[in-house]
Amino acid sequence: MTGRTDTAQIREVFRNLHEAKSLPDGKILEKILDAALGALANENPLIRPRDESGRPGGLVLLNPHITTVLVPDLHARTGYMNALVDMNLDGRRLLEFLDEGTLQILCVGDGFHSEGRGADRWRRAWKEYRDGFLEHRAMDEEMRESLSLMAMVMILKASYPDSFHFLKGNHENVANSDINGNRPFGKYAWEGQMVRDWFLEFLGTKMLEKWAEFEFNLPILAVGDRFLVSHAEPRRAYGRERIIGYRGDDELIFDFTWTGNGEAEEGSVRMMLNEFIGEASRGALYFGGHRPVQGLYGLRSQGIYVQIHNPDRHVVAVLESGRDPIPGRDIRTIDGERA
Repeated sequence: MTGRTDTAQIREVFRNLHEAKSLPDGKILEKILDAALGALANENPLIRPRDESGRPGGLVLLNPHITTVLVPDLHARTGYMNALVDMNLDGRRLLEFLDEGTLQILCVGDGFHSEGRGADRWRRAWKEYRDGFLEHRAMDEEMRESLSLMAMVMILKASYPDSFHFLKGNHENVANSDINGNRPFGKYAWEGQMVRDWFLEFLGTKMLEKWAEFEFNLPILAVGDRFLVSHAEPRRAYGRERIIGYRGDDELIFDFTWTGNGEAEEGSVRMMLNEFIGEASRGALYFGGHRPVQGLYGLRSQGIYVQIHNPDRHVVAVLESGRDPIPGRDIRTIDGERA
């Protein structure tokens, strides 16, 4: 499925991806990937201003006149995305608003790797990897979830290019690269290298290169009505032009995707809000994920940086235009639970 489609078809495809017991078909997956690559290459320049080479830059300018639904780190949670498109908002499904263009969705990144939820599976997959993937049941299950989740992301991007955005996180590194702001990844096993080698073994070099191209072209900062969003807390403050020209800027990409709690320079969040929100920045907030929190959100940087990544719950922030964001009011679970 590529291009714009009706909401019923998207919901059916999402349910099938979530409930499937086998890996997505490689040929279908490649078509979805190609459609998403096309959407990223042809972004509306009013939404993603062009860099000096004419390519969409690292900045997303969200529509300030419609509601933004902010999605935290996904980490292969197909159940999250399946529930998201059916989320009830004012008596209607979220996907209906998206189809009308009266709502936008922004994801903070990190589609791959099940993390702690799949810790035991990663340990089994590590044994498979050491044996050269002669057996690969555990790794296939891990990749089924990650690929299916990202297929959902790509379908939404291809279907609603102006209204659905996915920022680059530190886990968007399928090639396990150490350039362009990336770092090889390993936590519960040697996840980065295992994913890379599985791709090469079962999907091939061409597919790996296309997937890495998709990741390379993801934006890193979104500006909304009285809020900013990046995957991680900004390590230091950056200006508009450098963010637009982000490709190949190792330091900048690293600073927006890998900064851990307590690693940002003092005042970086406030300076970013002042730079991009301006006079309205007094009540503005900066949102991100990257590090897990207890409950529905955590506050850092004197309460103006809001983390919403709880891997055990389906958390969203529903940010309406024309008013300052308030975490206790705006952050909830998909089924409506609030802090």
